[in-house]
Amino acid sequence: MHAAVELPEVMENGPEDADASILLLHGLGADGHDLEGIMPHIRRPAGARWRFVFPHAPKRPITINGGMQMRAWYDIDPATGLDSERGDIMASAAQAAALIEREEARGVKPARIVIGGFSQGGVIALEAGLGYPRRLAGIVALSTYLHDHARITERLSLANAELPLFMAHGLMDPMIPIQRAATGRSTLTDLGYPVTWEEYPMGHEICLEELQALSAWLEPRLAP
Repeated sequence: MHAAVELPEVMENGPEDADASILLLHGLGADGHDLEGIMPHIRRPAGARWRFVFPHAPKRPITINGGMQMRAWYDIDPATGLDSERGDIMASAAQAAALIEREEARGVKPARIVIGGFSQGGVIALEAGLGYPRRLAGIVALSTYLHDHARITERLSLANAELPLFMAHGLMDPMIPIQRAATGRSTLTDLGYPVTWEEYPMGHEICLEELQALSAWLEPRLAP
C-alpha cells in the first residue's frame, strides 16, 4: 500500500472472511451512509461472502456551493471548466486505489474486487479502476461521467484493458446530463471496454430497476 496515501474513513458490511469486495463511493455532500441502503436490493448467490465498503470523502470547500464545507471527492468550480480539479481527482483516485490494496491485503483477490460510485464517486471509481495495476472484476459508474475523456489513454492500465463496466444514468438528470455520460461510454467502447449501459426515466438518483440490472451484472462476476 502507498504509505503516503491517507485512507478515508469507511463503513463496512460483510463477513470477516469475505472473498469478494464491492467498494462504493458516494456523491457530493453525502457520506458513506448514502449508498448503504442499496445493499438489500443487491441479489447475491447462495453462499456469497461479499464485503461492501462505503468510504466517506473528506470535507472540503466547494466553490459551486459558495465555498461551503462538505464531503466531496473534488471541488466543482464552473469558472474553470468541465475537466478541472485534476489534482483533487487524482488524489481521491489514489485513496480509492489504496482501499483496493487494503482489500487485497485482507485476502481478497483483485479479480474479485469491484469498485463503483455514484456521481462524484463514480468519477473517482472510473479513474481508480481503469488505472489500477492489477486486474479487477469490474467498475460500476452510476449517474456519472468520465473525467477528461480526451486524454484517458494516458491514465489507463494495461492490466485492466477490456475491463467490464456497468454504467447507468437518468434520462432527465439535471446535474450531469446524460449526453456527458454517453460521451464517456463511447470513448470507452471505442477503446474496447465492454460497457453494459442502462438508462432510466429519472433524475440524478438511483432506482430499483437499476439495482436489479446491477445485480444481474454483478452476480456472474463475483459468483463463488
